Amino acid sequence: MSESSVIHDIGYQRYTGPRLGRSAVFGAIYVHGVRAAYGFGRSAKSKIFPWLVFGIVTLVAVIIAAVRAQTGTVPLNYIQFADAMSWLIIFFVAIVAPELVSRDLRAGVLPLYFSRPVRAADYVGAKVAAMVTAVWVLLAGPQLIMFLGAALTTKKGMSGVWGELDDLLWGWSYSLLWALLFTGIGLLIASLTGKRAFAAGGIVAVFLMTTPVVGVLATLPSRTAQELAFLASPMTLVSGVAQWMVPNANTGLPIGRFGPVYAIEAAVLIVTCLLLLLARYRKVASL
Repeated sequence: MSESSVIHDIGYQRYTGPRLGRSAVFGAIYVHGVRAAYGFGRSAKSKIFPWLVFGIVTLVAVIIAAVRAQTGTVPLNYIQFADAMSWLIIFFVAIVAPELVSRDLRAGVLPLYFSRPVRAADYVGAKVAAMVTAVWVLLAGPQLIMFLGAALTTKKGMSGVWGELDDLLWGWSYSLLWALLFTGIGLLIASLTGKRAFAAGGIVAVFLMTTPVVGVLATLPSRTAQELAFLASPMTLVSGVAQWMVPNANTGLPIGRFGPVYAIEAAVLIVTCLLLLLARYRKVASL
């Protein structure tokens, strides 16, 4: 340093506050992900689609509750309701999944995440948890409306309420399975590209391409092939699990004795998608 050099104090100070660590970062990424899924903290345009889908699903639940209260018949049970909303859920996932992960890839902010004490598993875990929460709430909220309508109009007293609560819990468990499977598939596809349009198209394409396969296999003369046909599509896969595990699911799928096969494939598919997603971000973190 020369004799004419001068050190200027421009007011920078060391950070002396609490250092919250990885758990706080995980929570922040999770909360931001849930908010982003429903457009909170973003422009009004970003809120239109998620809240339109939520409004439609809720309206259907209100109509079902009203019909049941007036006629005493059950148009759709909790399992059938989730199945009936399947395509809306797919489009919701196709929009939200790229929002949660593709934007980070495109903006190049992942090095900033991983420069802190955040591991790839933390990032992936927070994004998965946020997506699962968003999808589960989309189904569980309207299912709660259906339950309240049924509980308030039951003619069987408390026994009817408890029976309805048991059905609701099965329905919520089924909705969680939907959320886990569709989150795994959606986030894995979205993590492969920073372009949200490509990611959304890829997610929808997976379901569009697998659905006709089920139709073809279901027409085969072999009864075994017909009972296993529904393994070919994620949508019918989860319905097959419900048909085997949930009392009075009434999904209408003739899966025969292959219920355990459906459950095993669903578990393997979820775990595989999550492991591939983790491997993808470990690779990104190492760059």
